[in-house]
Amino acid sequence: MDFRLSFGVLLMVFLCHMTSALEVPLDPKVLEGLPQPPTITLQSPKDYIFDPRENIVIHCEAKGKPHPSFSWTRNGTHFDVEKDPKVLMKPGSGTLVIDISGEKAEAYEGTYQCTAHNDHGTAVSNNIVIRQSRSPLWSKERIEAITVQMGVSLVLQCRPPAGLPPPVIFWMDNNFQRLPLDRRVSQALNGDLYFSNVLSEDTRNDYICYARFPHTQTIQQKQPISVTVLETNPAGEYRPGFMTPLGDTSTEMVLRGETLELECIAEGLPTPEMSWQKDGGELPTSRVSFLNYKKTVKISDVSEADAGDYTCTATNRLGTVDHVIKVTVKAAPFWISAPRNLILAPNETGILTCRVNGDPKPEIRWFINGVPLENAPEDHTRKVDDDTVILSNVQSGSSAVYQCNASNEFGYLIANAFVSVLAEPPRVLTPPNQVYQVITNSPALLHCATFGSPIPTITWFKDSKISIKSGDSYVIHENGTLEINVAQSQNSGKYTCIATNNLGIKENHVFLEVKEPTRILKQPEYKVVQRGMSAIFECKVKHDPSLIPTMTWLKNNGKLPDDERCSTLTVWPKRKYELKSSCLPFARFEVDADSLTIKDVTDEDEGTYTCIMSTTLDRDSASAMLTVVEATPTPAIVYEKPDPPTDLELTDQTERSVRLTWIPGDEHNSPTQKFLIQFEDLLHQPNVWVNFTEVPGMSTTAHLDLSPYVYYSFRVLAKNQVGYSQPSQASRQYRTNPAAPDDNPSHVQGEGTEPGNLVISWRSLTGLQSNGPGLEYKVQWRQKDVDQEWSSRTVANASQLVVSGTPVFAPYEIKVQSLNDYGNGPEAEVIIGYSGEDLPLSAPDGVLVMVHNSTVAEVHWEPVSSHSIRGKLKGYKVYYRRERGLHEAEEEADQESQDQVLTFNGNLTEGHLPGLQPYSLYNLFIRVLNSKGEGPPSPDKQFETPEGVPGPPSFLQVNPGLDSLTLEWGPPLNNNGRLIGYTLRYQPANATIETGLVKIMDFPVNETTVTLDSLNSSVQYKFDLNAKTIKGAGPSITKEASTFMETTPTAPTAEVGKGPTDPTTPITQSPPLHKAPSVGPVFGTVNTSVSEEGAVISWEYFGHHKNIYVEYTVENSKEGWKKESVNSSHSHVLKGLKPGTSYRVRVVARDPAGPMLHSTNEEVVTVPAVPSRHVDIATQGWFIGLMCAIALLILVLLIVCFIKRNKGGKYPVKEKEEAHQDPEIQPMKEDDGTFGEYSDTEDHKPLKGSRTPSNGTVRRDESDDSLVDYGEGGDGQFNEDGSFIGQYSGKKEKDTHEGNESSEAPSPVNAMNSFV
Repeated sequence: MDFRLSFGVLLMVFLCHMTSALEVPLDPKVLEGLPQPPTITLQSPKDYIFDPRENIVIHCEAKGKPHPSFSWTRNGTHFDVEKDPKVLMKPGSGTLVIDISGEKAEAYEGTYQCTAHNDHGTAVSNNIVIRQSRSPLWSKERIEAITVQMGVSLVLQCRPPAGLPPPVIFWMDNNFQRLPLDRRVSQALNGDLYFSNVLSEDTRNDYICYARFPHTQTIQQKQPISVTVLETNPAGEYRPGFMTPLGDTSTEMVLRGETLELECIAEGLPTPEMSWQKDGGELPTSRVSFLNYKKTVKISDVSEADAGDYTCTATNRLGTVDHVIKVTVKAAPFWISAPRNLILAPNETGILTCRVNGDPKPEIRWFINGVPLENAPEDHTRKVDDDTVILSNVQSGSSAVYQCNASNEFGYLIANAFVSVLAEPPRVLTPPNQVYQVITNSPALLHCATFGSPIPTITWFKDSKISIKSGDSYVIHENGTLEINVAQSQNSGKYTCIATNNLGIKENHVFLEVKEPTRILKQPEYKVVQRGMSAIFECKVKHDPSLIPTMTWLKNNGKLPDDERCSTLTVWPKRKYELKSSCLPFARFEVDADSLTIKDVTDEDEGTYTCIMSTTLDRDSASAMLTVVEATPTPAIVYEKPDPPTDLELTDQTERSVRLTWIPGDEHNSPTQKFLIQFEDLLHQPNVWVNFTEVPGMSTTAHLDLSPYVYYSFRVLAKNQVGYSQPSQASRQYRTNPAAPDDNPSHVQGEGTEPGNLVISWRSLTGLQSNGPGLEYKVQWRQKDVDQEWSSRTVANASQLVVSGTPVFAPYEIKVQSLNDYGNGPEAEVIIGYSGEDLPLSAPDGVLVMVHNSTVAEVHWEPVSSHSIRGKLKGYKVYYRRERGLHEAEEEADQESQDQVLTFNGNLTEGHLPGLQPYSLYNLFIRVLNSKGEGPPSPDKQFETPEGVPGPPSFLQVNPGLDSLTLEWGPPLNNNGRLIGYTLRYQPANATIETGLVKIMDFPVNETTVTLDSLNSSVQYKFDLNAKTIKGAGPSITKEASTFMETTPTAPTAEVGKGPTDPTTPITQSPPLHKAPSVGPVFGTVNTSVSEEGAVISWEYFGHHKNIYVEYTVENSKEGWKKESVNSSHSHVLKGLKPGTSYRVRVVARDPAGPMLHSTNEEVVTVPAVPSRHVDIATQGWFIGLMCAIALLILVLLIVCFIKRNKGGKYPVKEKEEAHQDPEIQPMKEDDGTFGEYSDTEDHKPLKGSRTPSNGTVRRDESDDSLVDYGEGGDGQFNEDGSFIGQYSGKKEKDTHEGNESSEAPSPVNAMNSFV
């Protein structure tokens, strides 16, 4: 015990006086001459699985000075590489290449370790375990077919062969298609296929498990499994149960940093839903993922905090089951801090630390040059205490490589760290005479990288005289870099860096040049230019004379138009401008040293123009807009913005104030109204200008109150009626000293986000308000009205603090005070906050319902106690639902009724429930509401609503007759009480205008039909019908209908063409009308008749369908039915029927909501071939005379033709025959429809009324015998169904020329007697 205590004291002394370890520089010129022990730079992984088809390559690379040599051990003994011809070590490397072609790869399995050695030490690699990848075949087994009842659970086992590495499992069918997985069917982590419940669709004989081995890229297949699901006697629904894991609890161990996979698969019908939770905590949302339909939870990068109890829950509508998985987290050794290389000078002291952790706690062993430290020669300068090795007063030649090996049952770590004892004089690695350039008020970094052993001490001098110490203006970093926080012109000059150790001294010189910032003195101004004129934007700049500036102009942040730009090269030799222009004659954009000129301005030139002046160190920019307008008269006076103030000066300087004075600029015909003073804080917000204060336009000075710890620069803007001027040039910098904060954070509040916590938040102070460095916040809290001390915590760079372990919704006193390195801010104000809320515990009592009328009720309740609310009271929620109507039995309760919810905010204890349904039973309960949610419900309270007026009747159907109307209706959909009857009001109406007296009829509740007799025919009636309860009559349903038109009954027609002598008289089949029955068929009597307009169909209808159709088809034909919609009418006229044709007619009612169809019996309607009513002109004298004259004229023409023919004269036909020797091939003319060889354009045009085909040709292969030739009607036609319609015309005679028909002119008598 005394030894360990004295060793601890010695260790503390070493730590206090130990020289810092020297970092090895990366400069190869430095490394070239330095001795260095070996360092392993590349090695194979600890576990190396190789493919037997490829060579084994075990990597081992190392560096050192001199270059190390390599050797290997296998299974703890020396491995002679040179004796095995199959093993090759790469030159200059320790990497082994083993050729296993034609050899047994198993012979080279084992544990390998590489050793790198040179004159200064020995480094070793990890123990590399070499194993061959394996993909064994599936063991033979007899697979029995599985038969299972539908609905039960099932597991198909895979049990793949153990491969190296383990195979990837998946299930497929014979067609190599993956089996679909879902909530019901899932694959477990071990590869088994689980069915929570089987269905008939699961029957198949090709469930095949496949195992894919990654390294060899081979796939092994298990024998197919046949599953038959029996549908007879299926299993009923049952509660969930776990198929895996079994029991109520199970355990799982995982290593830190690995991935935790937990799995729960449940059976049940319906298929259970899965959920997960961790007892006493939440799942890490950023690292957790749910797989396999939440049956598997995966947590990556496990830490000790992930240990605990995880509960998986399976739920279906029959119940819930839980399983608890107890997870423990162990850890293979992991680094806290690995030992680092040391470069020590002789007589220096160094320390190697090997800080590791793990579970179980790792055992640490130290090695030197690969030999256990306990077996190494004793060295009195070396002390070992568990994870620490202290080397004191090291001497030249004691360089070595130390190994730290930390191991436990889950793994090991090996780290090499060399100790190199060097004696090296200082070297400065930074190039000499390097020049650093910075802009005024910017930070400057002057580097002085050095190397030496012992580590050199760095000293800085300015101008070789002034010694520089770390302070407000200067900071000397550990690496030797000199930092100047805010460089000023007086910081320019020569700086000398001196590196010193006990072996020598080395100095280096660098130079700092602090340049003036580039500033635009005169910015471009907003221009309004007339079209066709020139626009000039000025941009005068000030820059450091030693820097070469570049002027760039942009339009709308893009380049100026290339084809119109004048490129000008600008050079500043000693601030004298030299312009070398390369402007084209047509260039409209000219860029000069301090301006941009746009000639012949057009509308396209409008936009924002930006002037950018940049140097190698900084840049400045300014923009202005150009507006192009039409030419306008020049105003007499031009008002412009004022020029910026000049000559800013700071006087009367104190700790917290200063006086600023300036000289106003030109006002440009508009008096200055005020001056705006802005400041820039170069310490906290550089390049950001903030409005400070305003002073009247007559003042030229202002007293400014300042804040501590601010680097102020000021500028002034003048404002007149045109606008603000450009800012003035910035004043010189004025720094205020740090001080304690003047203000505390604002918007302090406390509010819990969950039960058991209190979140204290505030609005942080700005950098300007901090008043000094090291800004922090002291947060204090204590529970209100409880005798306890203030709890306190100080935080920095935060705007909130979470306090845990608080009671639910308790008031807390809170205060937040600011402080910095110079003291505390003022005493903080106490504010009241509340910890996190939880759900209410109690339900309202004393629920009372008072029903005011059939649709409104009033509910009262007693408020819950304040302590049971456990949060801020938001109000009460009243849930009520209609159970059923009072006229309905309990089994007729409305299953689809949903809860209605009304929220009453605040501490109300009563409220109204509007919109209730009369004559109904309601159920009600109340919950209290806070910010967290709702409390438990109050006991159910039932109440009844009284009767009300009923709704309108569900339908009103009117079936018309000749002098009567039959009405049928249905009861209301909402009775709202006990019905006591119906009231019917009706009266004649004309275009919805009532024209007669209103008649009123009352009916008992069991009557829903009535026939109104003795009504006038062809009269429109309006009907209003409503239902009644004891509360009165409800809204009515309205319908309009009319009686039939009076017709004369006659006998039905018979055969075609033999109609009555008077064609205008309707032919009617009308059996006597009768009252519509209240029950029975939906159709009554159907009447048919024929009029001039067509066939008239009328019917009686007692149904409520809306889709009514009249369907008809030609009798004895195969045509389909044609239909015409008539909607709610009771008569219809079929127009366009063909005369002389018989039709079958029926009336059909279709139900749009279903397949129901109602139809009448088929009726036959014959449309007679009625003769024309025109006078027969064949008996008129004038017509007979005309016909005789025509006959005489034809006779004379025939005589003339006969005479000419006998004299040798030729007809045009003869001429054409001679002109065309082959008449049969001549084409037919398309213009007159005659054959070319026989027609003459003048004399042989077809007679009017002659029949030729529409295409002008006659098909010769058709028979010339037709009904046209032999029937009575030459113009007869056949309809599609074969029925004959058309006109009667004279008989045609066949032409003597074969294949060429000519038609006689029809008989004038027949033509006049043809039917229309």
